[in-house]
Amino acid sequence: MQAAAVCSSAAVAGSSASQQRRHGFSAALRGAQLQQAAGRGARRTASSALKVEARDFPKPEFEVEKTFLEMQAISDAIKAAPRPKNPLTVVIAGAGLAGLSTAKYLVDAGHKPIILESRDVLGGKVAAWKDEDGDWYETGLHIFFGAYPNLMNLFKELDIEERLQWKEHSMIFAMPDSPGEFSRFDFPDLPAPLNGIIAILRNNQMLTWPEKIRFALGLLPAIVFGQPYVEAQDDKTVTEWMRQQGVPDRVNDEVFIAMAKALNFIDPDELSMICVLIALNRFLQEKHGSKMAFLDGAPPERLCQPIVDYVTARGGEVRMKSGIKNIELNEDGSVKQYNLLTGESITADLYVSAMPVDIVKKLMPEPWGRMDFFSRLDKLVGVPVINIHIWFDRKLSTVDHLLFSRSPLLSVYADMSVTCKEYYDPNKSMLELVFAPAEKWIGRSDEDIIAATMGELERLFPGEIAADGSKARILKYKVVKTPLSVYKTVPECEPCRPTQRTPIRNFYLAGDYTKQRYLASMEGATFSGKLCAQAIAEDWNTSSVKPSQAAAKEPALA
Repeated sequence: MQAAAVCSSAAVAGSSASQQRRHGFSAALRGAQLQQAAGRGARRTASSALKVEARDFPKPEFEVEKTFLEMQAISDAIKAAPRPKNPLTVVIAGAGLAGLSTAKYLVDAGHKPIILESRDVLGGKVAAWKDEDGDWYETGLHIFFGAYPNLMNLFKELDIEERLQWKEHSMIFAMPDSPGEFSRFDFPDLPAPLNGIIAILRNNQMLTWPEKIRFALGLLPAIVFGQPYVEAQDDKTVTEWMRQQGVPDRVNDEVFIAMAKALNFIDPDELSMICVLIALNRFLQEKHGSKMAFLDGAPPERLCQPIVDYVTARGGEVRMKSGIKNIELNEDGSVKQYNLLTGESITADLYVSAMPVDIVKKLMPEPWGRMDFFSRLDKLVGVPVINIHIWFDRKLSTVDHLLFSRSPLLSVYADMSVTCKEYYDPNKSMLELVFAPAEKWIGRSDEDIIAATMGELERLFPGEIAADGSKARILKYKVVKTPLSVYKTVPECEPCRPTQRTPIRNFYLAGDYTKQRYLASMEGATFSGKLCAQAIAEDWNTSSVKPSQAAAKEPALA
């Protein structure tokens, strides 16, 4: 889930943070067990008007899940790969999760990565900044799912598992027809898919029993035939698939509009059904798949910096403010060097692009553009998204969890002053909200966006928020616009997603848009980096020639 997710770039393509102030990520399995997180922590916050209990839950025991063990096996295989006679220098463009993940697993494979980041902040699509008051504001509202096995392995390998704040196993939706009320899907402590089935059956606020039955019958092929069936649905939108399967339109209206916007920031009449089915399969097949966690602070410090520390402690480098101007080629079409915006050039044994797909297309050398492998990228286009932070002068009656707004303008939101330790405030709420779909709003002023958001919040908090500001007062706000975020997962995109190996012998790709089964998400970004490093280790760790020598033997591009 990308809004909750759900990211992987050197720089968020075209991203801008604007502010306004108002008053005021084959080998034997080792099977080592993870240490259980400490018991339940509890903390209380209070204001004169109400008391809010913010309680974190123990880390799920997802280490026994097949997907977690598969990802652990890939990590083990990379570390156990034959050591290269001479470590290769690998230049990686982009310090988002894809680039950082690539570098982490390259040092595990015995190589020396050099990461180039165009900005002065780590994280790409999970970047964050501090304002003049020392308060953080982020590119997106990032949620970590139990169904993210690569990221869960990465947290374990970095020994930072305690930084995930796990919440109650629930999915909570606002009720537009009952302002101020929420509808919950509470998952019991039972094996999958029983826990998910019971969660759905127990909720009678959003779907009727006939609707639940028709929805369940529609999902049967995905459950029975698995991944091959799921991948075959890439030719249909969510809405088209629902109608084909005889699922009532109201199921789409009640559940899947919110789910589509959370997954890819677009509505179900645009989103490919493969995206929803992949998420549902993970949620239904893994006991803890739909369980959610918040990071305990800003991603650049709490997730990205530990990766940088790991990489640099093992000989790698990270260079900030080192954006790519162009990719210069040798006569045979291989990469000669990266030319930087600073006027410098950098050469290496291998080159990786971990930049967003829109920037990759912009920087693509003309000879590569004539190759089918690269020309297919034209269909992959970043989707606009807006992330909003609003600081209020009082504590709101909200929930310690991610909330699906079911609003026409908003996707998901959370009171970060309750859900996140670093943002904790006992007296005032800070709502972080994802404004989506954002295509018609990305060019509008911050004032217009905040005014529209307050109109939606008035329906969510009718007793506490008024659009005219007469109730809870805005102290300040931040609007972060990303015109080109994760790739827009519309039908027929799947055949266009490239593998991490390219036709260019010394050039590789990483990014959530590249081929991996978690699509456009933080999990997809980190997994793509691991797959990129694995491909490099497989291609070069036992090679007797350097990449430049191998490339010189190949024919020049036409």
